[in-house]
Amino acid sequence: MPDERERIEPERYELAAAPAYRFSVDRRDFLGLLGGGLLVVFSAGGQESGRGRGRESLPQDLNAWLHVGEHGSVTIYTGKTEVGQNIRTSLSQAAAEELHCPSGAVKLVMADTALTPFDMGTFGSRTTPTMAPQIRRAAATAREALLDLAAEKWNVDRAKLAIADGRITRADGAESIGFGELTKGQKLTKTIARDVAVARPLCQSAPKVAARDIVTGQHKYTPDLTRPGMLHGRVLRPPAFGATLLTLDAPTLPGVTVVHEKNFAGVAAPDARSAADALRQLKAEWNRQPSAVTSGADLYDSFKKTAEKGEGDVRGSVADGMASAGVKLLATYTVAYIAHAPLEPRAALAEWDGGKLTVWTGTQRPFGVRGELAEAFGIPEDRIRVIVPDTGSGYGGKHSGECAVEAARLAKAAGKPVKLVWTREEEFTWAYFRPAGVIEVSSGAGLDGAITAWEFHNYNSGGSAIQGLYDIPNRRIAFHQTQSPLRQGSYRGLAATANHFAREVHIDELAHAVKMDPLEFRMKNLKDPRLRAVLQAAVDRFGWGKGKGIGMSCGFEKGGYIATCAQVAVEDSRIRILRVVEAFECGAVVNPNHLKNQIEGAISMAVGGALFEQIQFRGGQILNPRFSLYRVPRFSDIPEIEAVLVDRPDLPSAGSGETPIVGLAPAVSNAVFNLNGTRLRSMPLDLSAAPSA
Repeated sequence: MPDERERIEPERYELAAAPAYRFSVDRRDFLGLLGGGLLVVFSAGGQESGRGRGRESLPQDLNAWLHVGEHGSVTIYTGKTEVGQNIRTSLSQAAAEELHCPSGAVKLVMADTALTPFDMGTFGSRTTPTMAPQIRRAAATAREALLDLAAEKWNVDRAKLAIADGRITRADGAESIGFGELTKGQKLTKTIARDVAVARPLCQSAPKVAARDIVTGQHKYTPDLTRPGMLHGRVLRPPAFGATLLTLDAPTLPGVTVVHEKNFAGVAAPDARSAADALRQLKAEWNRQPSAVTSGADLYDSFKKTAEKGEGDVRGSVADGMASAGVKLLATYTVAYIAHAPLEPRAALAEWDGGKLTVWTGTQRPFGVRGELAEAFGIPEDRIRVIVPDTGSGYGGKHSGECAVEAARLAKAAGKPVKLVWTREEEFTWAYFRPAGVIEVSSGAGLDGAITAWEFHNYNSGGSAIQGLYDIPNRRIAFHQTQSPLRQGSYRGLAATANHFAREVHIDELAHAVKMDPLEFRMKNLKDPRLRAVLQAAVDRFGWGKGKGIGMSCGFEKGGYIATCAQVAVEDSRIRILRVVEAFECGAVVNPNHLKNQIEGAISMAVGGALFEQIQFRGGQILNPRFSLYRVPRFSDIPEIEAVLVDRPDLPSAGSGETPIVGLAPAVSNAVFNLNGTRLRSMPLDLSAAPSA
């Protein structure tokens, strides 16, 4: 069965997609897999194989998660990946707090399928609420085991021992011993205790692990890696989506391996330039059947025409609510396809050793990629090792492993390690996109400002955060899956950005229709104390009601509560965001500086989706597949940003990587209306395409 988060977040389309490749297994490989024994094929009910979507039970053996070295260093093992969100620091901090040792003594081994426990993937803002507590339990179990060892060694009452700075000391000060001296590097044979005492996060800022290496360029990412005898790969891409390879004419080139199997063709050469030159010399004939759907109104019409009947949330009677309303509104909102545009394009380095395969690649799902490799090559997962170096951002766009499979196919043919780094144009074209969508909202409110009816239909972009927290007695809310002309899938915040945009702009429209201040209107229709608290924190810091060109939004997603206030100006018919104040509450704050960085980064990224970013396509081709044509935020676009942390040490910590991105676009749209009366209902916000208010 799929994971529960996949079930409620259908916009993770890439996890349900068919494999990009499935290569044939030749007779020699087949016999090598079987050996002289009997092949028995069976289905394991507890775990889905293949693409790694199933759930494996987490090991409870302490040694699977933690090891104390003979010199006192502590190694933590986790299947999570570091893609720039700084979880290497936060998880190190969690372990150090429980062990009472310096953070510098903790080393994380991350995302190595041969060394780390199974993990479904680094997505959904799940690291802080799920992995951090697991690391804390492991570290706390180790702490108790170390105290037991010291008490036994000295034959003293355990209660008379203190632990601090990586050492255990007798209360009388007579003896002190470091962790490494105590264990001598031997394993701590313990089962992780479910009832072990775990501390609350200390809410302390810790320096970023490996920060100096990162800013000085010493840190190694997948494109920086090399192996002895390594070749460089390139893949032949179709001229349009859906095109199939009919024939391939490949000249014989010295030192170059050409691979052609089914719809896959590529080259491996001694250096990147030779690989690019060899690729240009391939002559291919394609069967091209491009889609007729293009960007613009016909895209949104196609979503409506192909929509499935959505099973949504129904409460009360929308018809009765509309009948009692003094004000009624109907509006349509749209969001465009956008690209992830990561700093590091997809990259993989593959190496075969006999029948075993090792792949270094930047991905958010190492075990899922291992499953894709197993399926593509018809080999068991235990013969595949996937290692994920720290990766130059993912934003939900690196869940699939096609680059790893491509590199492995080239390496298999060449008989040498092959590194494949996608070009920027490949990244913009052959990765999946954040889903476009059209959202229709109809509503009614009494003249006193109470919302009486709410009907909300999202077509294609997804169901994340579709419900909202406004107290509405009569409502119908549904997500409708459709046929998308482009490959689409996860993106930071998923459809929460689209659904917050439509909901919060419509709420603003309702407030103005009943002639109420947007803050007063929201507070009247909100009972949730946590959302009211962040809204109040944001407006207090922003100084709500002062000046022109101001707007707000608020919401909830993945355990975090968000409120955003923005101020804008219009210069040369373009929107310029001047100032943003965002209040965020995600339970207990772990690392304040880290959390502020996450919020500021999310807002900066949100500027692109709000104002500029939009994939343009026609005839099965992407028309703007490079940064010179696809506008992302520049330093000059970033406004003054202030993050307000609402700490709740009494509550468990939630993740912060996604929710802070959802509030900017609606706040900016509402600010534009406040400035000049223009109502913008499409992302990106474009004044030239705005209908009359």
